[in-house]
Amino acid sequence: MKIAINCRCFLKKKKTGIGRYAYHLLKEIKTLDQQNQYQLYAPKRMFDLKRRTPQLTAPNFSIKRDYFRRGVSKTCKAIDVYHAPCSELLEESHGYKVVVTIHDLIFKTCPGVHTQKTIDMLERQTALIVEKADRIICISRCTSQDLIKYYPVDEKKIRLIYNGVDKDIFYKITEAEQQQARKVLKAKGVESPFLLFVGTIEPRKNLRGLLEAFRMLRSRTDFKGKVVVVGMKGWLSDGLEDYIRQLKIKNDVLFLGYVSNEELRYLYNLTEAFVFPSYYEGFGFPIVEAFCCGAPVITSNISSPFEIAGDCAITIDPYDPEQIALALQEILAHPEKREELSQKGRKRSELFSFKKTAEETLKVYKELI
Repeated sequence: MKIAINCRCFLKKKKTGIGRYAYHLLKEIKTLDQQNQYQLYAPKRMFDLKRRTPQLTAPNFSIKRDYFRRGVSKTCKAIDVYHAPCSELLEESHGYKVVVTIHDLIFKTCPGVHTQKTIDMLERQTALIVEKADRIICISRCTSQDLIKYYPVDEKKIRLIYNGVDKDIFYKITEAEQQQARKVLKAKGVESPFLLFVGTIEPRKNLRGLLEAFRMLRSRTDFKGKVVVVGMKGWLSDGLEDYIRQLKIKNDVLFLGYVSNEELRYLYNLTEAFVFPSYYEGFGFPIVEAFCCGAPVITSNISSPFEIAGDCAITIDPYDPEQIALALQEILAHPEKREELSQKGRKRSELFSFKKTAEETLKVYKELI
């Protein structure tokens, strides 16, 4: 079987959640499958230095660079299956089966977080996927239910396959390693105790709700730590600094931007609590990453965070900062609760592996041929 996989979403050095999914999917497939032939489709301009050709080599892997936007059909020859690991405007297939992974329908559930131009583009993409794809992989039950709700999709096409997490990066460090971790974080201005938020800074992630809850926490308790924010600024993030000034917590919020995998592992390991009060997620990578590192998690009781976290986190109404504040108070006041959540989260993380993601995806390829 000859399979082409689009690598567009992880050609940049700094990978998003979707980029990590696609990269680790291929990495695991390389280990699991030496029989089928894979063509790694890499659409990039000839002199585009921001995008790098995939560094995944194997006897049954070949790179197919598309410098002139000729498309999959003209770049990848004689393929049986084409897999788009993220939504795209599908071209006409020429005899091959098409698999597409849909990660979320944010543009339908939270339209205010996108421009109208982006919404129109995603509408066209998704309508074509529903019409033309032979199989649609959804990364959570929440995403599959949204797809069925908003589009006339044949449910027999849908396959639920959860994401994994890179456990070579995210794991609980030893006590001996904690000394090095504290040293690395101190150089970035982070000292214990602290609370952690990870995600693109945009309204959907509800950082404002966390900051309001933090203000409540500081007014009610003697907690002296900061909120550490990891993530790049995204759509509609303007005005956040003014909001922080209004809350009078300017000196208590530390923005780190993009951090290394090592630094992120250390942050998850040493935080008092990881708080992820998002209004909507397709999956919620940071929840599982935090679980792997033993961080107690507070997350939303709606959308996929509730599905992914199960009963291994304190779940709150993301629209109610009071609930977030009370959850923080519970964790900070009761070390035994923190330890209970840490152990339950680490156990829960065992359910999510990229090996399992790849195995289930290979089944999808095989059932089409």
